[in-house]
Amino acid sequence: MSEALAAAKEAAKLGEVPVGAVVVRDGEVIARGHNLRETLQDPSAHAELLAVRRAAEALGSWRLAGCTVYVTLEPCAMCAGAMVLARIDRCVYGCADPKGGFLGTLADLSQWSGLNHTFEVVPGVLEEECSALLQAFFRSLRKQ
Repeated sequence: MSEALAAAKEAAKLGEVPVGAVVVRDGEVIARGHNLRETLQDPSAHAELLAVRRAAEALGSWRLAGCTVYVTLEPCAMCAGAMVLARIDRCVYGCADPKGGFLGTLADLSQWSGLNHTFEVVPGVLEEECSALLQAFFRSLRKQ
């Protein structure tokens, strides 16, 4: 999760909402991503979606079995859906997202019985650090 936090800090430097993600396989980080929605003017440029895309490219396969996604903020419906489609094994996230989280807060796509894949979710890892980074970012925006 510390690697995901480092990626989130890179997003903040760009004026992006500080969310970072990494994909790990066999104990090795194979892909990283951070939010780039403002930079790219792309609503799909979320940290975890970019990291999942890069992991698929690194492995030469869209199937990410054996992979864990670490992300600083609970994934939204789009990103949770991408994790289902990518067949990841696990998602570890920092802080919950009460307005958009789809791995347990608003709904849980990781265990949705109608989908063809489920995965483990581990919430609350380095939660305070992840939350503090987001709070500081939005506090700074409000001051501006």
